[in-house]
Amino acid sequence: MNDSYTTAADKHGLYKEVNAQIRGLIEGEDNLVGVLANISAALRTAFGERFFWVGFYLVRDKELILGPFQGTVACTHIAYGRGVCGTAWQHDTTLVVDDVEQFAGHIACSSLSRSEIVVPLHRSDGSVAGVLDIDSTALSAFDDTDREGLEAICQLLTPLFE
Repeated sequence: MNDSYTTAADKHGLYKEVNAQIRGLIEGEDNLVGVLANISAALRTAFGERFFWVGFYLVRDKELILGPFQGTVACTHIAYGRGVCGTAWQHDTTLVVDDVEQFAGHIACSSLSRSEIVVPLHRSDGSVAGVLDIDSTALSAFDDTDREGLEAICQLLTPLFE
């Protein structure tokens, strides 16, 4: 897999391939850290340079703590409601940010990040267990195809948070 797609249909197909791969990584597995590490690697590999940073933040008390990731050094703690990740957690909604410099309160873990998508992860009771955070060095790198594809992947993870 690679990041050489030119149409939304190509990208949709890539998400379908990654989703199948992630299903295989999850099947019969209860090692949360290992699964999240493999998913970070699978997404970064599939989308190449387009996904500059891919990782997970997990809810602990009143903050998000850094989990498995692929990319450059990252923020270790993010407060509830702070930055894109904390805001996605607070509002329990996927956030697509075309230009992180225009997002009030953005936390600049890397000056190379230009756009971002953050998808909440849920427990079976609906509460937020963490977030999947993906950054790009390009402006407006994420769209509805990314939102739909990543939300579908995050839904697969619900049983791991029990």
